[in-house]
Amino acid sequence: MIATLLPDPGNMEERKYLLEKLGGKLAPAVKKKKLPSGKTEEKVTEETVGGVLHWGRESSPDLEWFREKIREAYGGRAPRVLDPFAGGGAIPLEAMRLGCEVTAVDINPVAWFILKCTLEYPQKLAGQRRPLPKFAPESPEFMAGFLKDAGKLTRKQLERKLQFVQGRMFHLVDADLAWHVRAWGWWVLRRSKADLERFYPMVDGKPTVAYLWARTVTCKNCRATVPLLKTRWLCKKGDKRVLLTMKPNSDKTGVVFGIQVKVPLDGVNTAQRREHDKRIGAGTMSRSGVVCPCCGTIMAMEDLRLEGQAERLGTMMTAVVVDGPEGKEYRLPTIAEVRLATEAEKELNQVFAEIPFGLPEESLPQKEALGFRVPLYGFDKWRDLFIPRQLLALGVFAKNTRLARDAMQAEGYPSEWVEGMTAYLATSFSRLADYSSTICIWSLSEFLCHTFTRFALPMTWDFVEGNPIGLTSGNYEGAVDWVSRVLDHALLAATGTPSPGIKNISAAGANLEKLDVIVTDPPYYDAIPYSDLMDFFYIWLRRILNGLSPEFDASFGDQLAPKWDHDKNDGELIDDASRFGGDKVKSKAAYEEGMFQAFRTCYQALKPEGRLVVVFAHKDPDAWGTLVSAMIRAGFVVDASWPIQTEREARMRAYASAALSSSVWLVCKKRPESVRPGWDNLVLEEMVEKLHGRWDDSAKKWVVPPRLREYWDAGIRGPDFVWAATGPALEAYSKHPVVKKANEPGQLMTVSEFLHRVRRIVVDFVVGRVLPHNGDAGTASGLDDVTTYYLLHRYDFGMDNAPVGACILYAVSCGLSDNALMDHLDILVRTGGQTASEDIEGEDSANEGREGISEADDADLEEEGTGSTVKLKPWSQRKRKSMGYSTDGRQAPLIDQAHRLMYLWKTGDVVRVDEFLDVQGLRRNTLFHQLLQALIELAPAGSEERSLLESISNHVAARGVAGETAGELIKLGNL
Repeated sequence: MIATLLPDPGNMEERKYLLEKLGGKLAPAVKKKKLPSGKTEEKVTEETVGGVLHWGRESSPDLEWFREKIREAYGGRAPRVLDPFAGGGAIPLEAMRLGCEVTAVDINPVAWFILKCTLEYPQKLAGQRRPLPKFAPESPEFMAGFLKDAGKLTRKQLERKLQFVQGRMFHLVDADLAWHVRAWGWWVLRRSKADLERFYPMVDGKPTVAYLWARTVTCKNCRATVPLLKTRWLCKKGDKRVLLTMKPNSDKTGVVFGIQVKVPLDGVNTAQRREHDKRIGAGTMSRSGVVCPCCGTIMAMEDLRLEGQAERLGTMMTAVVVDGPEGKEYRLPTIAEVRLATEAEKELNQVFAEIPFGLPEESLPQKEALGFRVPLYGFDKWRDLFIPRQLLALGVFAKNTRLARDAMQAEGYPSEWVEGMTAYLATSFSRLADYSSTICIWSLSEFLCHTFTRFALPMTWDFVEGNPIGLTSGNYEGAVDWVSRVLDHALLAATGTPSPGIKNISAAGANLEKLDVIVTDPPYYDAIPYSDLMDFFYIWLRRILNGLSPEFDASFGDQLAPKWDHDKNDGELIDDASRFGGDKVKSKAAYEEGMFQAFRTCYQALKPEGRLVVVFAHKDPDAWGTLVSAMIRAGFVVDASWPIQTEREARMRAYASAALSSSVWLVCKKRPESVRPGWDNLVLEEMVEKLHGRWDDSAKKWVVPPRLREYWDAGIRGPDFVWAATGPALEAYSKHPVVKKANEPGQLMTVSEFLHRVRRIVVDFVVGRVLPHNGDAGTASGLDDVTTYYLLHRYDFGMDNAPVGACILYAVSCGLSDNALMDHLDILVRTGGQTASEDIEGEDSANEGREGISEADDADLEEEGTGSTVKLKPWSQRKRKSMGYSTDGRQAPLIDQAHRLMYLWKTGDVVRVDEFLDVQGLRRNTLFHQLLQALIELAPAGSEERSLLESISNHVAARGVAGETAGELIKLGNL
């Protein structure tokens, strides 16, 4: 945001000063650590001092310095900033912190609600304090936390103050909004606990942490009740290894469970131990379906779908996690616990009769919707995602959250405080709901995973039910604490900022003007079904917030959040064919037209000198073409692009899938309305000049700076280099409303075509630094996409684990996808995230791309994961029979041919080596010789790989043209 709002300092000295103001300075720090022996160890480290980037520095002097500088840049006033796709409000929040007049727009009521909590209430109520409610002293834990926060106290001072408070011997001091939310959260918990305590009994004096469940199906052969278990491991954490045992009962109508603790390791190496664990912990589920433990019959996934659609899938409790003296313990459920879980259903109608709209009977999306698997198994209402006790608990908390609003009014709170506190309690409830569905799973590291570990609702077979009134993972008290801690920071950040504008409208309908800057992170094409997913929270917020204000009632008036309005031709902008009767062409056209209308609205609202900055991250090259095309059509010129790491590495999205860690920021300016169309040959010439520069011999200087060389010399590497160069190149194209093809009358050059040309030039430049050129690092061209990707990856990451986000960006730059590189082209192997055996759903994770590899070979392969890191497959593990040979008339990638040669050379059959060289025409292929030399230099010294490559290179050089001639004779003889 600062780089967008402030002008370029103009020189390195001022830029360095600006960066120090932003990020602070590194300074030595001494940290003391107490050792088990009782001695104290001092360790010298470095930490940042100053800056505005870290939590806790929301009101630092540096922030005010930036606010002043920004006002100076805009003639002494605060700039007007818009985010038309505001979502949760990260961009508007940062703009507001910098003193801007912010408008945040989102069509989805849940996003709009979050914006009010993130921006509006903190700004409106920052600095205000009120006496804590009269019931606050009833909680010693709450008051102890409040008094600790109010000032540093010794233990004796704290105990004395608590005695005074609870004895009502002095008036309670005032507190800010965050502490009032904590107080009323405790009020809601106390009442809910009274209603729910009997449903969560304590057994043997040990509090319940969670109940573990499995869905069940009736075996189609022996009619036994079969638990659907992905794994029987309950815990694998350090030396703690706990397993759920299972065997058929005496009459083989079902199974009997047991708990095995301290499960021993078996195997002499990691691979053998892994295989042993996989074997003894195997559940009943696999990718092919479920195996009946009583008779061995296999029911396929299609059988399970049919059973689910006929409402014949059940559930059974398998184990209970409790808090013991030395940590979490596992035991079998008692009869009473199983009975209480069932009895909860009897209370549902009574509880939900006190809540507007009753039980959540609203419909789930259709089975064709993006990311939704549960409808395939007969779950067609939102209530189906919860077992009865979860529904009961959520109903009780929703009821008491609504009652808290009445109690606040009785305490004399102003209406704006009542609205704000109710909103934050509703946010706490939403966090509880996220941890209270049958999509949640139990981590083998002993914590409860929430519903949305990724942007989808998969089908989970074994799930976990948390204890909402307990004291551990996924409880209500923790939810209130998280929300209140965020509010602590939000109140500080909002102090002294202008009032934001929060609008629940379509991006195409934002009626604004004279904006200085628009910064937005728009919907990602067909990647995320935002509204469908947010309906999980919408249905509950609608019940809790009903009657809070006319504004809330209007926004949450419909049964579900807006999707696509066919009559108005407007709505949520994603490419989801299920909203268009399965018509993919109509869906894509609606997305493209909607994005154009949104960007056109932005164009009309911006001042002539204003800037549009669009944040985007997508794995599909077509998505980039669609987005950039809409921007250009709307009247914008793209003149810069910067990849910035914007995603938290530890987020569950990155853990569970191949997710991007960087977003590309496209910087745009308004194009004059009078500009004429361009011609492709001239545009491409200008693009090449912008990338490679133009040198004036007479003046002895660069007339046009060589951007590629400048970025390279500046140390920009990897996919960041590719995407940094894309922006300047796009300026040549986007400065025209359309670009015509000179040699094809009536035809236009598309954005996708242009981007492909740009990426190839940039990628070839990088590859030119990898391939040897007799001492001259020039630009390579002519390499196929797969070989290009291989060299780029090997050059940057070697054979080690690489972040999948960077690899995705490289893949897109080469016109490939990460999935193709892993599953079809056999270049990459997944090494991070969940292993295949831990995959949540499993039915759609087919193990493709493994043809030609025997079981013995497979034992040598590293176990594949599903997400965060990948690595190149060593040549010795690429064992497809067709590797290196041309198929379907297409030339095999050069890297495949090199690896095939390595196999042939290792067998010692020189005749077959020569035949392969001749048939593929490799002797005269200059790129092949350069590739061999590059691979030799990239291979570790002394490795088998390097030795084989050097031998092949020497052999090719020694045989030379004579070998080529012999090859021609062989081919003629075969005719």
